[in-house]
Amino acid sequence: MRTIAVVQARLGSTRLPGKVLLPLAGEPILARVLRRTARAGSVDEVVVATTTLPSDDPIVDLAGSEGLPVVRGSEADLLDRYLLAARAHQAERVVRITSDCPLIDPGLIDDVAAAIAREAGDYASNTLEPRTYPRGLDVEMVTRDALEVAADEDRDPASREHATPFIRRHPDRFRLVRVAGTEDHSAHRWTVDTPEDYDLVRRLYDALGGDDFTWLDALAVVDANPAWGTSNRNVTQKLAPGDGAVATANTSTDAATPRPGWR
Repeated sequence: MRTIAVVQARLGSTRLPGKVLLPLAGEPILARVLRRTARAGSVDEVVVATTTLPSDDPIVDLAGSEGLPVVRGSEADLLDRYLLAARAHQAERVVRITSDCPLIDPGLIDDVAAAIAREAGDYASNTLEPRTYPRGLDVEMVTRDALEVAADEDRDPASREHATPFIRRHPDRFRLVRVAGTEDHSAHRWTVDTPEDYDLVRRLYDALGGDDFTWLDALAVVDANPAWGTSNRNVTQKLAPGDGAVATANTSTDAATPRPGWR
């Protein structure tokens, strides 16, 4: 099945404006996310999804410098942006990646892709509760068919703003696959939404020297520097509708075994 990874990006963050262009070891956060996502063996193409706002033109410029295509759509309707990307690039499955997760691991993307294929799922993610991976390694994969249904039936603007809540809220209609690690590392916060988050991720990039590392390498650095992980421990995560979705009768769990190195 043709699979694209859609990286959603905009500059209008409320808690850390322009965060996706902040530098990490000399390169913008968004560039780090795009390059790491592109290393996933299960992904045929990486597409950037941004808004039609002129203020997001720098996102388009950066994607162009990386040689990647862009779709532009509504700022408020992220679900529509994902469907635009899926249609424009003939995708049968779509990986959802957020641009504030510069530690995203291509090996985990491949794990989620393998899980949705094994379980013949409509949606697979390592974020379904109980989650085991650090926040900031979030991977969602959804079929084009499920996206089409959600786009046609979801009438809740708050839900459409976050793309996939409609699917997660209807396990009676969609087969959900929970991807879990062998140990619980969910207390770690590796996304970038506040200055405290950025400080932690910047330290990790400086310690690891570029972006050629796995999430297990990052975990080893955090374990060796326990004070680093406390700097953003009290940051409150903004939740989308449907966050906290748990296993149900139509949800299967696929245990992913951590592996060093890229796939």
